[in-house]
Amino acid sequence: MVHANRGASGHAAVLATLLGAAPLPAAAQVPGAIDLRGSEIGGTVTGPSGPEAGVWVIAETTDLPTRFAKIVVTDDRGRYLIPDLPQATYRVWVRGYGLVDSPRADATPGRPLDLTATPAPTQAAAAEYYPGVYWYSMLRIPGTDRFPGTAENGIPANLRTQDGWIDVLKQSCQSCHALGSRNIRHPSPALGEFPNHVDLWWRRIQSGQAMTQMAGSITRLGPERGISMFAEWTERVARGALPPAQPPRPEGLERNMVVTLWDWAEPTTYLHDSIATDKRDPALNANGLIYGSPEESTDDVPVLDPRTHRTWTIRHPVADPRTPSTAEDPRGPSPFWGDRAIWDSRTSNHNPMMDHRGLVWFTARIRPGSAQPAWCRAGGDHPSARVAPLAAANRHLSVYDPATGRFDLIDTCFNTHHLYFGYDADHTLWTSWGGATGGAIGWLNTRQYLETRDARASQGWAPLIVDVPGWGRRGDYTEADQPFDPAKQRRVIAGLYGVQPSPTDGSVWGQSMDAGFTGTSQAGYLIRFIPGPDPTNTGLAEIFQPPPGAYSPRGLDVDSRGVAWTTLASGHMASFDRSRCREPLTGPNAATGQHCYEGWTLYRFPGPQFEGVDPRGSADHAYYIWVDRFNTLGLGNDVPVASTNGSESLTVLVDGRLHQLRIPYPLGFFTKNVDGRIDDANAGWRGRGVWTTTGTRTPFHSEGGVTERPRVFRVQMRPDPLAR
Repeated sequence: MVHANRGASGHAAVLATLLGAAPLPAAAQVPGAIDLRGSEIGGTVTGPSGPEAGVWVIAETTDLPTRFAKIVVTDDRGRYLIPDLPQATYRVWVRGYGLVDSPRADATPGRPLDLTATPAPTQAAAAEYYPGVYWYSMLRIPGTDRFPGTAENGIPANLRTQDGWIDVLKQSCQSCHALGSRNIRHPSPALGEFPNHVDLWWRRIQSGQAMTQMAGSITRLGPERGISMFAEWTERVARGALPPAQPPRPEGLERNMVVTLWDWAEPTTYLHDSIATDKRDPALNANGLIYGSPEESTDDVPVLDPRTHRTWTIRHPVADPRTPSTAEDPRGPSPFWGDRAIWDSRTSNHNPMMDHRGLVWFTARIRPGSAQPAWCRAGGDHPSARVAPLAAANRHLSVYDPATGRFDLIDTCFNTHHLYFGYDADHTLWTSWGGATGGAIGWLNTRQYLETRDARASQGWAPLIVDVPGWGRRGDYTEADQPFDPAKQRRVIAGLYGVQPSPTDGSVWGQSMDAGFTGTSQAGYLIRFIPGPDPTNTGLAEIFQPPPGAYSPRGLDVDSRGVAWTTLASGHMASFDRSRCREPLTGPNAATGQHCYEGWTLYRFPGPQFEGVDPRGSADHAYYIWVDRFNTLGLGNDVPVASTNGSESLTVLVDGRLHQLRIPYPLGFFTKNVDGRIDDANAGWRGRGVWTTTGTRTPFHSEGGVTERPRVFRVQMRPDPLAR
């Protein structure tokens, strides 16, 4: 504990010890001079005990067309250098573990600025700056002896293991909101006064337009049991309970990070993803516009020009005026927005992708899901409908041409969620299904579509058929709801969440979450689809469960060697290398995925674990994963980047070790995916970086409150903390 009678230097020393930031030796106490250029701000950060290493310096301005900020980290002598600043007046301050924010100082580029860090007066004050995972790991998860669930213990019977409970908590709650962020752990007084936190939480989950989804999430946990868990947690926090673990300050390559931020969209907008380039060619669209996908919040697609710092929106149309809007969803009064319907989206615009021409493709709803064309359904004459008829599709495809401003709306029989381009001459666009169940994997021949504008002829879909007998070709199979027959192939019903074509062999990888989120006892699995010459009729699938103790993949990418990468709800980054499988991928285990555990490698996310939960995992959770095949971040080819929104960071794997690139401002950084771009291959680190955007459904939970707008983030890595 930090005692109130200590002096300022005592506070600094004690908190440095608590946070793993020991005072520097005397030889490092004399700062070196920094020669500044006209576009830079730099200097030294000192505290009562000398230079402050591994703290963030933030410079922000509102002088440009949109709010703009940059963040860097101090070196081991407390020095910092903020490069490439547009001419403006900036407010600059220090944020770091063991500190509270320093006073904001005025600064202009080209002039040195030394800053004085402000030690946290108490451990409680210091903890307000910890990443959310340190707070939400204090949740008391039901013990393993409480499973499987029963009517008596209030846990649904389909939650057969503690793993399943944690999976629901992470996939259904943490994946939309930053659970441990300040607003979640300190509920807004505007909710009202309540005799206890149980009543408070019942009121809380009825707030705003997400009330239906929150009701569904708490039902999956068991309503009374789930509410009591959250209530017990926030009541302890209100009484002064603090995280038992403290985060370390950035070290090593983590200090080389440079983050640039731009505001875009509106405070009521939440973004799911953004796109900057073609994943297959990161030099495409160099220095060009960034596009976002606002999902259920609005049909206005945000756009950023990072050269001029201008933002605007493009209205995404629908094909059918009967397409419903989220403004029609049931809602309760919000402590932030009252009775106002802040979301009004018909398109449910989920995920954007850019092709080799610079066209922007979206998974977006263009019509009501029930308005499925007859040729998609049972009895339909589409070649894919003869094999796997589909009754409805709730999200489809669109493509936007920046040169003409034209949208093409593409009706698909299959649901769409994420989308990625293949490496074939047709630039086939593969899509994932999204929800808990799915009937097919779908694709669009984009070359054919752009030549003909014939959506029906350009699309196809296929069931997922596992080759249990090992025939090596499509044959007779049993449906998923029929008894298993080892002499036949087996259809798998899986709603692919992530999807990614392999750059090596033409296969397409996906993943399905199952540990508890879908109400089954499976651990989830990776799925490899081998299309063959006629995917509808020749496609085969392989499935692979994570090894025991690991579960529920979310997000997926494939590196240049064909190795699949994912993140697990058990608190891991994971790779799967199919070439390491020792036994044939046939037989009964082919239908369950309980084979080739030797293909997996697990990397535990740093940070705390829930009390009483398997310490081999972590409480941290990643929404998605992206593999940097082209060294756009400057850390090497094939570096995986996980969107670890519990630790409010991007977690990268370099030389077998995980490093967390924490984005400290605004508090509650929450993103869903990243995209890498090379703007100038000859400019070193300054010409490359990864792009992402605010991904939480509630940007107003961030420290800016209802004035906080979503932001675009460009993350770059220089060779050292002072490199320009």
